[in-house]
Amino acid sequence: MTELADLPTSSGADDFAALPQLQLVDTNGVLLIDAETAGITPDLVRGFYRDMVLARQFDQEAYHLQRQGELGLWLSCRGQEAAQVGSIRAVRPSDHVFPSYREQAAAMCRGLEPRQLLTQWRGTSHGGWNPDDYRFHIYSLVLSTQLLHATGYALGVAADRRKNAALDEIVLCYFGDGSASQGDANEALNWAATTNAPIVFLCQNNQWAISTPASAQSRTPLHVRAAGFGLTTTLVDGNDVLAVHAATVAAAERTRAGGPPELIEAITYRMAGHSTSDDPTRYREADEVNRWEERDPIRRVRHLLDEQGWADQQFHAALEGEAVELAETTRSACRALAAPALEDTFRHTLVSETDELRTERERYTAWRESFA
Repeated sequence: MTELADLPTSSGADDFAALPQLQLVDTNGVLLIDAETAGITPDLVRGFYRDMVLARQFDQEAYHLQRQGELGLWLSCRGQEAAQVGSIRAVRPSDHVFPSYREQAAAMCRGLEPRQLLTQWRGTSHGGWNPDDYRFHIYSLVLSTQLLHATGYALGVAADRRKNAALDEIVLCYFGDGSASQGDANEALNWAATTNAPIVFLCQNNQWAISTPASAQSRTPLHVRAAGFGLTTTLVDGNDVLAVHAATVAAAERTRAGGPPELIEAITYRMAGHSTSDDPTRYREADEVNRWEERDPIRRVRHLLDEQGWADQQFHAALEGEAVELAETTRSACRALAAPALEDTFRHTLVSETDELRTERERYTAWRESFA
């Protein structure tokens, strides 16, 4: 595999985004490295493009559903598809992943369905899926808490690996630039480094922590701060899916082989507001958004496919049909999510319902039914 130090870099704009970043495809879709040397194949790029297009279709549909009153809240990942798809496709299906709360693209790559991803936002479940089934943890709404969860889990993985040398599982943890300002994040990075936990942290630096720009959160770029804790770090163009994939493959291989934990800072942009309760026009200029629209990660891959002749009209037509079907599935799945029965709270408070909880549940049911 090509060493990352040998790969080309670019400079972006907007404060920390101007730092040299690993980049394999420029904003016009021009490949900056020999495809064969870097292990880039047409199938790989077409797969990434499909993942990103479908993730954006689902994300946009969920946004509309929230505006129609079908969801209580939605946090869009629009613009961050490359950072998620490139990284999740770089680790093994057996590696455990800890997301924050907008990793829809990564979740879909792990096989999660619209119904499962919408339950939490419709208020019908606290989670929506069993993390063990997908090796993908439930969304964490408390800022940066997943970094501690992921580090703790990684320490358990390390303990298992000490007992069985054949095991080589690692952990991938997503977080945003805003989370880095939390004490939990700094504790997690320090613990991971001092214990040599087998974990790769992926920071999607989308430039804004709600209304606070990244440059106002810290005077030092995040990957530099992480290096101070003792992590191996990489700065990558987060809108370049091939660069993110290459960086994550390299980091995962080193960590899997027993190297120190790693942090990848992916410079990307949150095209929508922080959530559907946010009005981004109050704190950022339209010119800034327009500049980042020109760096759109999906458009970049489409240009690459066209430039290289790696996808024909049949491919694009089939994908468009798949996206339309996904939109319909998302709408119907959302509206079919029924409100849970309060009795389930008693059943699920503990792993096994105790006699006391069962008695309380039966009393509640009898009281509710008395009104009939």
